[in-house]
Amino acid sequence: MSNLMSGVFPILSTPFDSKDNIVFNDVEAEVEYAIDSGVSGVAIALASEVYKLTDSERNEYLKKVVNCANKRIKVCMNTTAESTKVSIEYSKKAQELGADAVMIAPPSFGGVDSSEVKKYFINVAENIEIPIFMQDVPDAPISPELAVELSQSNKNLAYLKVEVPPTLPRFNKLKNISDGELPVPFGGAGGLFMIEEMRRGSKGTMPVAAIPEIFVKTFNLWEEGKEVEAEKYFHKHIPLIRTLGQGLGIWNWLPKYILKKKGIFSEALAREPSLKPDMDQIYELDRLMEGLED
Repeated sequence: MSNLMSGVFPILSTPFDSKDNIVFNDVEAEVEYAIDSGVSGVAIALASEVYKLTDSERNEYLKKVVNCANKRIKVCMNTTAESTKVSIEYSKKAQELGADAVMIAPPSFGGVDSSEVKKYFINVAENIEIPIFMQDVPDAPISPELAVELSQSNKNLAYLKVEVPPTLPRFNKLKNISDGELPVPFGGAGGLFMIEEMRRGSKGTMPVAAIPEIFVKTFNLWEEGKEVEAEKYFHKHIPLIRTLGQGLGIWNWLPKYILKKKGIFSEALAREPSLKPDMDQIYELDRLMEGLED
């Protein structure tokens, strides 16, 4: 299992200009910032507003990120779709464009039987040659038992991003029934419970991309056996992490505000529809940001 991925894989924020176009110079700056922060990979996923992008934008965006990364870090692309056919097409295209992995949540519209979810994942896995992060989300959960069964059915179904709260019992269960084998568990949901999840076997986390240095330092301290130091450092930043993890409406704005303050983004705009934060929220975020300078 030595070749398996681990570490911090922030979900990129997508920079838009006032005409609602992707600002690809800012994409490059964001990837470079992530690499400079010491991340192991980056992903284009829900917090990237991937579900708001056209197919041509998805492809151009991924191509840009892969070129910027230039094999210095891993690149993961969300290829979730409501049909097996579309997810296969998205996944094959991501592989063609150089993605190192894809991330897929189960289809959820109208309710999907678990037997169909199994077929969905296995069919996609059989059509590509790169690993899959199965995404366990509240609207379409993947139980630890199902995740282990899927991993045993196809080697590409190698990872599970756990996001159904409470996440900690799911990590415990997965650890107990997988015997340390596949799937490799990662945390998500903004990284809020990163410490507790690593204590229960998590091998990485996928937070927002605005503050990757916090997660990287925490992960590295933990890996060095400095667990108490890692916990103290991380908990110092919990208020900021909690604020950034309010949901996919405001979530689309606040990380971009931070990236603009850092000079990485030229604008801090989300693609509509999206709930814009009020001025009190910006004031509160500015106060929390002051802690990063300590």
